[in-house]
Amino acid sequence: MPALEDISFDAATQVRATGRPFEFETDIHPLWTVGDKPNGGYLLALLGRAARTTAREDGSRSWEVVSSAITYLRPPELAPATITTTLLRRGRSAAQVRAVLRQQDTDIVEATSVLGDLSAQANTRYDDTAPLTAPEPEDCVPLPPRIPGGPSVGVMQVTELRLDPATLPFGESTASSVAKAELQGWSRFADGRDPDPLSLLFFNDAIPPATFRIGSTGWVPTLQMSAYVRARPAPGWLGIRMTANLVADGMVDETCVLWDSTGQVVAQASQLARLRFPDEAV
Repeated sequence: MPALEDISFDAATQVRATGRPFEFETDIHPLWTVGDKPNGGYLLALLGRAARTTAREDGSRSWEVVSSAITYLRPPELAPATITTTLLRRGRSAAQVRAVLRQQDTDIVEATSVLGDLSAQANTRYDDTAPLTAPEPEDCVPLPPRIPGGPSVGVMQVTELRLDPATLPFGESTASSVAKAELQGWSRFADGRDPDPLSLLFFNDAIPPATFRIGSTGWVPTLQMSAYVRARPAPGWLGIRMTANLVADGMVDETCVLWDSTGQVVAQASQLARLRFPDEAV
């Protein structure tokens, strides 16, 4: 297992070749977690690193994950794991790679990624994304590494998340009946590391569920997530907005948008997750 003092993103997502074709070994880091469960974005970045290594074997050194769809079959243990990759196709401008994380001979998480070139400045022809309206980071509220009345949130020790005071998800009073299920603010690595394309896969899921604003409680496990990386991020804070769309039958779909420090949209994600509310039977 990795040393607890080595909590950097690069160390936590390290993959090591085993000597067998398209197989890597890794460790599920105990701090990149919510409670005792690994964060879903962290797992996506871990599989993305293995996929990127596989896609770059022919010398395509600049290729990055530009799209990935991940399915969470069961929660991994905080223990060693193997990742096997399959190069599905390599063309002149893109490659498709499947990556599967396994523990104890069981498939735990799987992702299929598209990799290709990524520009630092997107040539945007049309953008209907609602702008980020959060105050500047110094005017937002830092989130502590523990959900009030809930578990410790390890990812809040390795990242710094500051939320718009108008969208804080926790408080002493019950959720308002007119509250909007949306959080927005700013995020970055706590150790000062600047964001890069691979880390955007993690940051797409590095914010509490937007449904906390309307009263959901406990862990909100993601069933499936699709993430898109649109441009190489500039150094500095990432703007982040998480919005819940439809809550029904114990499930919610949420959408995340990330902006870099220049105001450019650099990543997006959508996910389907389970959730519960206090007035629902367990």
